[in-house]
Amino acid sequence: MTKAEIATEIAKTTGIDKTTVVNVIEQFMAVVKESLAHGENVYLRGFGSFIVKQRAKKTARNINKNTTLIVPAHNIPAFKPANVFMDEVAKN
Repeated sequence: MTKAEIATEIAKTTGIDKTTVVNVIEQFMAVVKESLAHGENVYLRGFGSFIVKQRAKKTARNINKNTTLIVPAHNIPAFKPANVFMDEVAKN
């Protein structure tokens, strides 16, 4: 399902025009990205959590050039679904 399909579905069920729904979805994504960029996790009860995971520094190999390089420690975004969410998906 794409963002446009989600917006269409929400617009149909709520009666709100699609452009407003798209703006709300865009703003939601912007707030989540901004929060994660500042190291803050986002918790949506009953849905899941958008969290920041830390990756440790590691050594990687370039097999084409037969060299090694150091990949510095860095943060990556992740999503952890709530138990209710996982149970609902497992039913189907």
